[in-house]
Amino acid sequence: MKETKRRYDLDWLRVIAILAVYLHHIGMPFNGDDFHIMNSESSKGLDDVMVFFEQFRLPLLFLISGTGTMFAFSKRTWFSFLKERSTRLILPLIFGVLFIVPPQTYFEHITKYTSYFDVYRNGDFEVNHLWFIENLFIMSVFLIPFILFLKSSKSDALIRFSESITSKKYGILLWAIPLIIMTIILKKIYQSDSKDITNLSSTFYYGYFLVTGMLFTSSKHIWKHLKTFRKFNLIAFMISILLFYGYYLLPGEYISPYLSISIRWDIWYFVCALLCWTLITTVLGYAQLWLNKKSLLLKKCNEAIYPFYILHQTIIIILGYYIIQLDWSILSKFITLLFTSFPLIIIIYRLLIYPFKIPRVLFGMKKLR
Repeated sequence: MKETKRRYDLDWLRVIAILAVYLHHIGMPFNGDDFHIMNSESSKGLDDVMVFFEQFRLPLLFLISGTGTMFAFSKRTWFSFLKERSTRLILPLIFGVLFIVPPQTYFEHITKYTSYFDVYRNGDFEVNHLWFIENLFIMSVFLIPFILFLKSSKSDALIRFSESITSKKYGILLWAIPLIIMTIILKKIYQSDSKDITNLSSTFYYGYFLVTGMLFTSSKHIWKHLKTFRKFNLIAFMISILLFYGYYLLPGEYISPYLSISIRWDIWYFVCALLCWTLITTVLGYAQLWLNKKSLLLKKCNEAIYPFYILHQTIIIILGYYIIQLDWSILSKFITLLFTSFPLIIIIYRLLIYPFKIPRVLFGMKKLR
C-alpha cells in the first residue's frame, strides 16, 4: 500500500454521499418514479433535479468503498479481511432484511395484509435499499485476488501505467472511455435497472468505480494528479452538464425521425457516464483542498453514517406513508418528511444503537471505546 495516512476528505465524501442518498429517497414519493409509496401528484421539476443527482451518488459511494476496502485490507490477511467484511456487511444485511426492511414491505402493500406479521407469515423478505451492502460484500470477496495483486510488486507496472495516464491534463478523462463503452455494450444485453448482482450492466458499472477506488488508493501520485488538474476536470464537468441536460431536455420528436431508439439510449448512457465520471473526479480533486481536515464533527458523522444508511429508508417510508395522505402541497410534504425523519433517525441511533454492544454489531459499528 502506497497510501496509509487517514484521508479525512474521503470520510467526508462518504458522509456526503450517503446524505445525498437520503435526500434522494426523501424526494422519491414526489417525483413520479416508481417508489414504495407514492404521492397522488408528482413534480416534474423535482424529477428534473433528481435525475442529475442520481447519476453520481452511488458511483461515488462505491469509489469511496473501494478506497476503504484497500485501507481495511492493508491491515489484514485475506482471511481476516473476509471475517471483517462478514461482520461489517453480512450481519447488518441479514438483520436488516429480517427487521429493518419488512416495515417497508408492509406499508408498500398495506392493502393486501391484515396485519404487519403477515409479512413474516408470507415470507415477503426483500433487500430493498440494502442491495448496496449485499453487492459490496459480493464484489469485495470476488475482488480479493485483485486486491492481493495490487498489494504485491506484480502490480507495479499497472500502477506506473495508471500514473502516467493521469499525469497528463486529459489523462483522467480518458478513464471515462472504458466506462462508457462497457455501459453501452452491457445495457444492450442487460437492459433492466435492477440493482441485483446478476444484472451485469449495473454490477459492472458500479464495480468500475469500486475498482477505480482501489487503484487510486494504491498510488499516491494519482491523488496528486486529481488535485493538480482539478480546474480542468471542473471545466470538463461543466461541459458534461450542458451535454447531459441538453440531451435530457431535448424533445424526442426532434431526433426520433433521425435516430433509432437504440441509438438514443446509447447517447443517454454516454452523457450519464460522462457526467458521473467528470463530477466525481472533480470532487476528488477539490475535496483534498477543502475537506481533508480532522474534526470532532467528522468523527461523529463517520461513526453514525452506516447505521443512518441502514435505517433511513424505513423511517422515510413509515412517516411518508402518512404524510403523503395529507392535503398539502408537495413542498410542504417534502419539508415535513425531511424535518421529521432526520431527527427520528438520529434519536433511534443515539438511544437504541450507539450505547449498546449488540445493536452496534448488528448495525456494522465497531466496539464502543
